[in-house]
Amino acid sequence: MHHQTLTLNPHTPTPNYGLRLSHPFTPNPKLKPSQFKTSFFSTHPNHVIRDYHLPLNCRSNYGAEAYVSDNRCVFPFGFHGDKEFDVATLGNLCVDVVLNVPTLPPSSFDERKNYMEQLSKSPPDKKYWEAGGNCNMAIAAARLGLRCNVIGHIGDEIYGKFLLDVLHDEGINVIAMREEDDMINTSSSSEYETLLCWVLVDPLQRHGFCSRADFSKEPAFAWMKTLSDEVKSSIQKSKVLFCNGYGFDELPAGLISSALEYAVEVNTSIFFDPGPKGKSLAVGTPEEQDALAKLLRFSDVLLLTSEEAESITGLRNPIAAGKELLGKGIRTKWVIIKMGSKGSVLITRSGISCAPSFKVSVMDTVGCGDSFVAAIAYGYIHNMPLVHTLTIANAVGAATATGCGAGRNVARLQEVMTIIKESNLNEDDNFWNKLLDEYANKEDVAVLSKTTVNGIKNRFLNHVNLQNVVSEVLHKLEVPLADGILSS
Repeated sequence: MHHQTLTLNPHTPTPNYGLRLSHPFTPNPKLKPSQFKTSFFSTHPNHVIRDYHLPLNCRSNYGAEAYVSDNRCVFPFGFHGDKEFDVATLGNLCVDVVLNVPTLPPSSFDERKNYMEQLSKSPPDKKYWEAGGNCNMAIAAARLGLRCNVIGHIGDEIYGKFLLDVLHDEGINVIAMREEDDMINTSSSSEYETLLCWVLVDPLQRHGFCSRADFSKEPAFAWMKTLSDEVKSSIQKSKVLFCNGYGFDELPAGLISSALEYAVEVNTSIFFDPGPKGKSLAVGTPEEQDALAKLLRFSDVLLLTSEEAESITGLRNPIAAGKELLGKGIRTKWVIIKMGSKGSVLITRSGISCAPSFKVSVMDTVGCGDSFVAAIAYGYIHNMPLVHTLTIANAVGAATATGCGAGRNVARLQEVMTIIKESNLNEDDNFWNKLLDEYANKEDVAVLSKTTVNGIKNRFLNHVNLQNVVSEVLHKLEVPLADGILSS
């Protein structure tokens, strides 16, 4: 995303985690989440009392069967109770091992498995290791000054110790999901090892991937059955719980559903980014379909690319797709559509906010989406204006794209601030006019723009001046640096 010029370092390949997935993502009439019931009773003066019931006689287009009582009001921003952490991520903790290879892995299942086993016999040099998965989002969030926990399993071996050291250095807490009761029936010690993703690149810069999760019908940590008290406490004390589709490679779908239901119970906001993995989840096991349907309906914030939004809803217009997702959601406040080099759109029940991307020279797009999510969480938690939130998120994604790889290479705050100060906006009046034409005279639409004279011409659009946004955003981001909380 956010790319204008693409330059690949031959020694630092660019993984594309969508390449494994081949199933088309179409609305699945067999998605039938099990019935569950959640109630909220808040005494906070700014919070409405609301309840949700999911009887079996009311079905949505996505298979989730739902009834919402008449008081269907979205919770206002702000978090009550003991929320000492900003963000917790669920699962998807892995180490990426990035290697140049003469040929990519063979296509057949058995040959690929043997290929991976050969790779795994001896650990490669540590210079090829990098934190991967949800570590990217957590590191980006921590560098914005957010207090972060990662929830998941990290093994007690050299890769696990590496990952723990990286997260510790970034000031991120690790909440282990390993419970003695879960381990009783486990026969293989390899099931406890840190998940590795072998990221392989051939001389033509084509990519292949090997992970033990690819060779099993069950998640890598299928032995996990329950949420520990420590995990529940972390969810309860966090303002945001972030889940993505790749968490299903590691954690059983039932466990993810349990975490989702508990987050709803304790009023922790849920962010969900299905990513390319959503395609296989939609045609996966009944448990995976169940969990996917719940996440789509009960998340406070949904984040998707325009292609993913179209594949879920069947609607090509990303705003129309976002509005449908918003309408089908029960708790959903925001639907955010990521449109690569064009920018991003944030859709709420009251309007549409848009921000073009920043022009940068791209070296590697890995981690851009994860970094973008971290910045959205920053704006959400700080109750920032929506266009301001998109501006920061676009800048964080762009800053990550200028580096090599993800993990410790995601955007640093000073790099983000530099991109915002330079304000090299990738404005495309024709694109935004066409995209917004049918909505501009019907509802509140705000677009970030360098000028209100030479920019987008539609008179029904609210042009938000870039320099005003830059001034306010930089003032906000300078606070942690001024207080000595973060280094540049």
